[in-house]
Amino acid sequence: MKEPTFHIYLDEAEYSRVIESLINLKNSLIRQGRYTDAVDDVLCKLVKARKEKLKIHYI
Repeated sequence: MKEPTFHIYLDEAEYSRVIESLINLKNSLIRQGRYTDAVDDVLCKLVKARKEKLKIHYI
């Protein structure tokens, strides 16, 4: 069964906040001696993601 695909659209401030939060989570997990594989995967996907400029039209 194919996994669902999700798209998320972030502006620069939101993108920065997400990266910062993931890094803080990773540091917390390292301090606790837990695995950080899942956070690393999400960070890699987020950094490698294609960036698009969208125009939003309000009615």
